[in-house]
Amino acid sequence: MTNKEAAIKIIRRLCSNGFEALLAGGCVRDMLLSRAASDYDVATSAHPEDVIKIFKRTLKVGAKFGVVIVLIEDKKVEVATFRTEAGYADGRHPVAVKFAGAAEDASRRDFTINGMFYDPLKKEVIDYVNGRADLKKELIRTIGSPTERFGEDYLRMLRAVRFSTQLGFVIEPQTFSAICSSAKNISKISGERIAMELESILVSPNRSTGVSLLTKSGLAEAIFPGLSAEDTKFGIKMLAQLRKKSDFALAMAAFFAGCSTEFAIEKCEVLKLSRSQTKHIKFLLDGRGKLLDENMSLAKLKLIVSEPYFGDLYELQRALQRAERKSAAALVNLRKRIKALGDVELRPKPLLNGHALIRLGAAQGPELGQLAEEMYIAQLEGKLQDKEQAEQWVQNWLKKHKLPDT
Repeated sequence: MTNKEAAIKIIRRLCSNGFEALLAGGCVRDMLLSRAASDYDVATSAHPEDVIKIFKRTLKVGAKFGVVIVLIEDKKVEVATFRTEAGYADGRHPVAVKFAGAAEDASRRDFTINGMFYDPLKKEVIDYVNGRADLKKELIRTIGSPTERFGEDYLRMLRAVRFSTQLGFVIEPQTFSAICSSAKNISKISGERIAMELESILVSPNRSTGVSLLTKSGLAEAIFPGLSAEDTKFGIKMLAQLRKKSDFALAMAAFFAGCSTEFAIEKCEVLKLSRSQTKHIKFLLDGRGKLLDENMSLAKLKLIVSEPYFGDLYELQRALQRAERKSAAALVNLRKRIKALGDVELRPKPLLNGHALIRLGAAQGPELGQLAEEMYIAQLEGKLQDKEQAEQWVQNWLKKHKLPDT
């Protein structure tokens, strides 16, 4: 059973029990655009307690706001009661919710293209907010006053940019003007929620246009205060050079490519990114220029190619060369060297471990670390093929580095 089939099954059941039930929101928009929808939400005249009685398996995740999750086989479908909302004290969550009809429910939603309903039983679109007209015009427009809509939920400003980026639609002038006027309020939204919207914008092939909107509206400055206009302009140029399918960390590194690593990581702290994401971004920014070393040793080549984020580093450097209109010859040569490596193991297990080095006479401490590193480099260079060669190499190294008697 697909998500859509599960949602329609729920609608049939609710209708057979005397309630009105419709597909709502983004799935209707995507259907009209012939796009695949990820979620199918149901809006209904049934109250949460009615939904819970009708369906055996439910999750009361937001019953006080009129939302119940209905479980159908392995699918989870959000079923929400038609409602109006009021009193957005924190610019994100309503203080009061009142159950209403479909028309009133549509009027509380964010954008006209997201405010339509669809009756899958009658195969009929129900549009109280002129969403279909804005779909044809390819416009992102708030339902009602944009200042009021954004005042209710500041995150909607980022959502407007995200929909514009993903769909290639224009943000209606009054709507965009309201975003510019309220942009500073985005800092009142949690970093995690901001990061989710930013990720959707930055992984889109249209990412450079999306970030241009973030910049023009003032949202970028509100999220990353202190980011200069010059660095932002270069970041947008970088984003335009990335391959269409790029992950969030690579896009973030590209956006901050004109900044120091320390500045970029500090600015990303507001997003509450995971440790692995932060490590990924830092690796890419720290690695700028490293792949251009025409005299890179074989050992260094193997080490950097075996890094899990090497592919993204190569892509970042390629974008940098293009953005700065510089030659990419060094990258072409690097690719040839990598290809010439064939199937060789890039990061093999060291021929000798620390215990073996100590048995051969190495002293614990900095000397041991230096010895282990240099031996491993010799191994990667192909100078050491087996343990016997490694042991002889270590003995020679220890003689060479032996302190004179006092």
